Amino acid sequence: MSKKLVPPVLKPFNEAELRFWGKYGINQSILHRFKVKSLTQFNGISKDGNSYAIKSSESEPMFAYVSKRFLKVYRPFSKRRFYYAGDLKEGYCFGLKQLPVRGDILFITGGEKDVMSLSARGFNAISFNSETVRIPKSLIRRLSFRFKHIVLLYDNDATGLKAMDKQVELLKEFEVKKLVLPVMKFKDKKDISDFFELGHSSEELMKLFREMLDHQYEETMSMLASCEINFDHPPESPEAVITINEVPIGSSGNLLAITGSEGSGKSNFLGGLLAGTLGSGEVEIDTLGTEVTRNETGKAVLFYDTEQSEEQLYKNLKQITRRGQVDRPPNWFKTYGLVSMERKDRLTSILHSMDRFYYEYGGIHMVVIDGIADLVGGVNDEEQSVGLVEELFRLAGIYKTCIICVLHLSPSGYKLRGHLGSEVQRKAAGIVSVEKDDDKQDSIIKALKVRDGSPLEVPQIIISWSDEQKFHVYVGNKSQASPKQQKIEELSDIARHIFIEGNPKLYKEIIAELQERLNVKERQAKNYLKFMREHQIIGISSDQSNTYKLKVRSL
Repeated sequence: MSKKLVPPVLKPFNEAELRFWGKYGINQSILHRFKVKSLTQFNGISKDGNSYAIKSSESEPMFAYVSKRFLKVYRPFSKRRFYYAGDLKEGYCFGLKQLPVRGDILFITGGEKDVMSLSARGFNAISFNSETVRIPKSLIRRLSFRFKHIVLLYDNDATGLKAMDKQVELLKEFEVKKLVLPVMKFKDKKDISDFFELGHSSEELMKLFREMLDHQYEETMSMLASCEINFDHPPESPEAVITINEVPIGSSGNLLAITGSEGSGKSNFLGGLLAGTLGSGEVEIDTLGTEVTRNETGKAVLFYDTEQSEEQLYKNLKQITRRGQVDRPPNWFKTYGLVSMERKDRLTSILHSMDRFYYEYGGIHMVVIDGIADLVGGVNDEEQSVGLVEELFRLAGIYKTCIICVLHLSPSGYKLRGHLGSEVQRKAAGIVSVEKDDDKQDSIIKALKVRDGSPLEVPQIIISWSDEQKFHVYVGNKSQASPKQQKIEELSDIARHIFIEGNPKLYKEIIAELQERLNVKERQAKNYLKFMREHQIIGISSDQSNTYKLKVRSL
């Protein structure tokens, strides 16, 4: 390797050279993105100090992987294929700068051509200077936060297979995997570039990846298979059991929390949302005052329940299909009753199956976990609660899906229960409650938190049981009053909860309460307090100017 970097003589790619790269799916755009150049001549200095020059020819073309401090020359048809010049440090990692901020799979390959061949087909990939180099743990640690799977994809020969086994052992703390390519029909074809050159497709590579996951998740999927609700074979009717109702809805890449008391209509509301994923656009489905994006590409819809009996869950599934106006759920609609599974196994089963179905169905449209409290030892276990919510939030981003979490409210009616509820309240982009109407048998769908703006600006939805349809239907909005009047009603209700003990409250105490209950910034909370004073919801106490008392009628 020459330490002195002499600028090479560059030239445009000719047709023969582009045909060479094109065999692997690599076009000029990819070559430009990865800073690959065509050379006329490379000037180097040997170890003994003598200068030498290598020229490109039609039979022996020459290319360069260029960086500011070094140059790696590639001669694909020459006896000596690689030359180096400049300061090529051990930290050389080709393709690192081209990686996205976040993704699902990152392949580590044996060479630069493999990286570009994968990139040309939409995969993320990097390579080091050789398959035998020791991969820095510090780099893999950083990448493991950005990618769900880090997979070694070396040459399918003795050197490559041995190197992968060694790296898997060295990097086992990061769960780095290895994917072995099948034996190809030509002995000299052994890497992923050759795989694509021989006509194999991206889909075939993904099939190999899924088979690798099948082997890794074999025990989990076998255990989970016994929990899947079989539409053709209903479970035997057990003795009557008290069940817990459920709820969900949301946005891609985020968590949505659904909460409500027992018997409030959560199951029916949830059924409307799930039925909306079954819609084909040819029929109108009552999604209970919401809009649900149709699952047009057949991505996975995953519904996990941790509390209901098999019998009740099967009944709910039948009602969802009837509401969605289909005879049976499609293959991508999966319903699992995890009540019989040990608590410690439930989260593992959910995470593994989500990952498996993400690749099988080309994505996840929606995930519903009814009863996330049953995935931790207790709602006040801070460490487990933080770990659970962070993992769900991370996967929502990686899979670009909405994960809907069902959790109970605290007695105050505005906060979710325990440390788990507090963590969900911080991370969720939206929180929706289902409540019984005070005056009727209707249920009210109310936003407690929205991603942008204030929940007070969101109309309250009314759903009611229909004897004709045999499920809840959308009735309309609770109040046809002006936004101002609705704001007065909502803030009056919140004020009653703040002053529930009847004692005056300090200004800073009210601001803190409003921030926590409405999940707004301090400035917005001050605007709400001003609004409450102006509309006689609260007033200044007579004894102290910085304390306030409730003025609206108490409940």
